[in-house]
Amino acid sequence: MSPTESTAIDVSILIVNYKTPHLLTDCLRSVYSHTTGVSLEVIVVDNDSGDNSREIVLAQFPAVQWIDMGYNAGFSRANNRAMNAATGRHFLLLNSDTLLVDNLIARCAHLLDTQPDVAAVSAMQINREGKVHYQVFDTFGKLRRHFYIVPQGPFFQKWLHRLIPDSVFADPNQADWLIGAFLMTPRRVVAKAGQMDENFFLYGEDVEWGYRLGKQGRMLLLKDAFYVHLEYGSSDTYQQQVVTHINRFKTQMQVSNLLWIRKQYGAGAYLLLILHYITMIPVIFGWKILVNLRNGVSPLSQLANQRAFARQVGVFLRFFWKTLLNQTYFYKIN
Repeated sequence: MSPTESTAIDVSILIVNYKTPHLLTDCLRSVYSHTTGVSLEVIVVDNDSGDNSREIVLAQFPAVQWIDMGYNAGFSRANNRAMNAATGRHFLLLNSDTLLVDNLIARCAHLLDTQPDVAAVSAMQINREGKVHYQVFDTFGKLRRHFYIVPQGPFFQKWLHRLIPDSVFADPNQADWLIGAFLMTPRRVVAKAGQMDENFFLYGEDVEWGYRLGKQGRMLLLKDAFYVHLEYGSSDTYQQQVVTHINRFKTQMQVSNLLWIRKQYGAGAYLLLILHYITMIPVIFGWKILVNLRNGVSPLSQLANQRAFARQVGVFLRFFWKTLLNQTYFYKIN
């Protein structure tokens, strides 16, 4: 049974852990150090870390509710499990590799309580030095344009922007979606929008969820509020370490993003992206071979970047039919 508004905890903090006990204890220490004026509960869902995460965390924070998933369930399933156990009026999705720097939780809870037309709220990400992360994909258009590999010149960028424009809002804080590293949304909104899509393993699920949450009200990214996101937590296993113009995608992330494109924009938009990637394979190989010939080296040398891209497209194609048909499936790279 859902808790009543009069008796519920103000904010249920939902954290997914995967082998990050020390990051998690630092995160919780920052939460309790900076948060006042609201009642909290913390629910940690462990994705089969196989280490002593539970002992380390509960030794320092015995009030934490700990749930073992029993397998690596990813972000959506773990958060949904936490939501089912939560008693708060608001849910806060919080990464273990985050640190609070002020009373951000109370500010967001107050905003949701006083502005019922807001469906979810978040803040700007900064690094340890206090610098805002250079690229904020706060609109669907910005994210979709990033998926296309085109020359960086202004002609192609303007053309792509016309093809995939950004949403325009009167409120400068309004966004299409919010990153799940810090996302607060009322229980009543989730009851209408639904929980996170459990087909997603990791990445993309917050974008798809943002689309559904956004149908219930405004999504706000507070430009004058901040939290530290270290970005080397449990997701590191699924991150691509070497980034180039053509190999800009974390493979698991892009598998999930392609699933989001299919779900939100349909089969045509998904097929266009897949065709784009397949077409790019001979283009990038041919371009590099011509460059090698111009430089007087073997035409088949220095093709590691191109081969990496081709392998990545091969991973995308392993999920092709399931994604195209929008099948129920756990879209995880093994």
